[in-house]
Amino acid sequence: MKNTISQRVADFLKNYPPFSFLNLREINTLSEEVSIIYKEKDSIVFEENEAAHDSFYVIHKGAVALKKGSKNEIINISDEGDLIGLRPLITRENYKMEARAHEESILYAIPSDLFKPYALKNKDVANFLIESFASNTENPYSESHRGKLYGEVVNEEILGSSQKLLDFQPVKYSKKIITCTPSTPANSIAEMMTKKNVGAILVVENELPIGIVTDKDLRNKIVTGAFPITAQAASIMNSPVITYPKKMTITQAQMAMIKSNISYLCLTKDGTPNTKAVGILSKHDVMVAIGNNPAVLIKAIKRCKKSKEIKPIRQNIMRLLQGYIDQNIPMTLTTKIITELNDVCIQQVIKLSLKKMRTPPPVAFSWLALGSQGRSEQLLHTDQDNALVYEDVPEEKASETKKYFLELATHVNKGLFEIGYDYCPAEMMASNPNWCLSLSEWKKKVMHWITNTGKNEVLLSFIFFDYSLTYGDSKIVNELSDYIFETIKANPVFYLHLVSGALQSPSPTGFFRQFLVEQDGANKDTFNIKNRALMPLADAARLLILYHSVKSISNTAERFEKLAELEPNNRELYLSCAYSYKALLKFRTKQGLLHNDSGQYIALDSLTKLEKIKLKNTFKTIKDLQELITVRFNASNIL
Repeated sequence: MKNTISQRVADFLKNYPPFSFLNLREINTLSEEVSIIYKEKDSIVFEENEAAHDSFYVIHKGAVALKKGSKNEIINISDEGDLIGLRPLITRENYKMEARAHEESILYAIPSDLFKPYALKNKDVANFLIESFASNTENPYSESHRGKLYGEVVNEEILGSSQKLLDFQPVKYSKKIITCTPSTPANSIAEMMTKKNVGAILVVENELPIGIVTDKDLRNKIVTGAFPITAQAASIMNSPVITYPKKMTITQAQMAMIKSNISYLCLTKDGTPNTKAVGILSKHDVMVAIGNNPAVLIKAIKRCKKSKEIKPIRQNIMRLLQGYIDQNIPMTLTTKIITELNDVCIQQVIKLSLKKMRTPPPVAFSWLALGSQGRSEQLLHTDQDNALVYEDVPEEKASETKKYFLELATHVNKGLFEIGYDYCPAEMMASNPNWCLSLSEWKKKVMHWITNTGKNEVLLSFIFFDYSLTYGDSKIVNELSDYIFETIKANPVFYLHLVSGALQSPSPTGFFRQFLVEQDGANKDTFNIKNRALMPLADAARLLILYHSVKSISNTAERFEKLAELEPNNRELYLSCAYSYKALLKFRTKQGLLHNDSGQYIALDSLTKLEKIKLKNTFKTIKDLQELITVRFNASNIL
């Protein structure tokens, strides 16, 4: 007789990871061993320092609060589908927190010994367990979890050689596989290849690849008369078929083709002939990919004679970005490569704009990227934020000098628009007279922002303080940077306004750990990842790096990594902030590529349970960081 209770358990578990990564037979087997536990509100599931239970728990209904320490502070609240009590399964230790029913709850107890084999043999199951375990710790991005959670590689030297870039760059392959059986005659194979316009056909038996026939085989074996036109595929195919896993880089594909002297690779699920084919990779695909290599793209950009010629190259940059995201290339590496490519695009637009001017620049100047671009974090197509600063000139030449640079800036802003950068709605662009100033004028403006700290001045300083030199004279920028730090140091009250700005960003979650979504407007019911998650970290990093008077670091993650050096006692928190920021930036980039927009607003129903857990993991870091700032600057008295 069918066990209806275990079937109900199975019907629930199959909808939630890590159980959703199992097949139905495995889920049904597991469900028969599950115990159902009822907990009244405020009843204990397990206590802090209690010996490990022989099961971990899945919340079927209700919610469980995880608490720690003598103050019984709530670290996390887990709800339907969440896992708790994983520590004994992961680390074989006693519980480090208390788990207490936050409301009337029903739990499923999963026997650890029964489940452990699934985690050992299934990578997706194991990864989800690690993510869930970390999400219920005080610091999900702590050093002990960081590598497992994110797989981030830091301090990569990326622009040293073209070969190193090829080592990381994924290669795209064709998923439209044309197949035939071993008995298919050569003339039918030729007809199929002609009709589908392909250069190779895969020979399969029992859905597994056993050989491949290429156009070269038809020429050498059929056209020459060595075999009749009715010869079967089995007699003319190359066998055994050489297979590889689908996640290949350009270098790996090149080496594989050279090693075996072949022009086509068969890609299978596990890289062996024992699993179903998922794609075909040709030498032509590899050559196209090489043409989309960053080093090649940079050369192509620099050869452009008109701004509009850069636009299709920027589309290739977006395809490159998509490939990096799909292949899970570390965000440190991805950000540096895309930033370098974007900078080259802007530099070329400036060079082309200079050629449109009747005379060379009257004095040295610098083109500054502001905001996310200035922080080297602008991966997607967004609007322009830039400024121009030029050397001081005598009063009698001030008007004509400004006129020259405004004209130049207008050409540049137009060129940037032509290659895909929208105009800034707030006109924070160098073609605006307020953002095209001499060095002395910029110093006066900065002084005004720092000494007249209204809401508007603080906002403008936030945008401007995240700048980087894109083109021009570095000495001018260095002098401006020195002046900014000296002025802030002389006006310490400005820190209080920076603190207020850094803490004003709304919390990512509300009561019960629910995402706070937009309440109205065009983006109603979506999560604003920029304002609620990215900006609190970026604002805090800017505040703290200015507090330490550190120059020439504008990237948010790099700022946190520098802060970890400067404040060893807060090293763990700052490194966690760096990793959290990269994770959030990756989320936004994925959404932007998926919907062809800025990725700022995320439809939560489009995220998996695992993605939501990863997103919430970053929020704890934001909370801890804002608490540090509040205490350090005594912000409770100014908010």
